[in-house]
Amino acid sequence: MYAISLGDDGAELRPVEPWQAGEFLAHMDRGREFIGQHNGLPDVVTDLESSRAFLRTYAERTAADTGRLYGIWSDGKLVGGFLLRRLDFEQGIAEAGCWLEPAAVGRGLVTRAARVVIDWAVEERGIHRVEWWVSTGNAPSIAVARRLGMTKDGVLRESFLYRGKRYDEEIWSVLAPEWRAAKQAS
Repeated sequence: MYAISLGDDGAELRPVEPWQAGEFLAHMDRGREFIGQHNGLPDVVTDLESSRAFLRTYAERTAADTGRLYGIWSDGKLVGGFLLRRLDFEQGIAEAGCWLEPAAVGRGLVTRAARVVIDWAVEERGIHRVEWWVSTGNAPSIAVARRLGMTKDGVLRESFLYRGKRYDEEIWSVLAPEWRAAKQAS
């Protein structure tokens, strides 16, 4: 299996596959309450079979070239994830998402993972627009969008029904020319 270094601290980005369902479930259990504040994944991955099914869905999306799922590992332990929920090559659009368990917060892991995956999507796959959909109350995720140089496109009022309550969602994006210009400037 391949791993992409995320820096000097030993953090890595790797694919997460169905055979790792037990490890993925253990990761979700460690962060269930924290991750579930803004992300429905803990409600989907509740036992070994649902973990395997979720990972199988992304294995199928990878095979169909319509999505990708990567794990973020720190010190050999799965601590988070970064995904492309949607890859639409005809339109040139990708939608990114992420999560971390509490012990991994504040180390820039999501931002570093996002840079690797977004760069791949733009430079290798020709994606023109990468979107970041986020609950308006998710300040850490909004901060990541800003660090990535994304622009806030707007707010979809009460567009996200989660655990019986409606939430506003912000849509952030970065276009390929903006991504390339920011890389050259740094």
